[in-house]
Amino acid sequence: MARILVTEDDEAVRSFVKRALELDGHSVEIAEDGGEAVDVLKQHGGAFDLVLSDIKMPVMDGIALALVVARDWPSLRILLMTGFADQRERAHNLDALVHDVVTKPFSLADIRRAVSMALAGIVNEDDRKLYA
Repeated sequence: MARILVTEDDEAVRSFVKRALELDGHSVEIAEDGGEAVDVLKQHGGAFDLVLSDIKMPVMDGIALALVVARDWPSLRILLMTGFADQRERAHNLDALVHDVVTKPFSLADIRRAVSMALAGIVNEDDRKLYA
């Protein structure tokens, strides 16, 4: 299974997502913000299959994190999540870097499916049209 870095400032969401992904057998590391995520990536030499990050966070947001990941670990897939429409629109400008944006709130099945699709490189074009 995959090695995933989950970056989320809300502890409840972070724990929910971690447990959801571990149900599928993934190895999950967590970070509370983008700055911490960069530190984790550096400590592990970027040896992850996916970065799943909230967009709106203190210290370093998910957009800034995506830019660092794309620059320093260009083969690493990025999946973002947000509960704010304006943040989803900001991520739209990063289509070449970000696999997709998952809208909060999401169910256990939703996040597991989004991660599975991201890891397989499958883009749900219907979802992308929602914020195009």
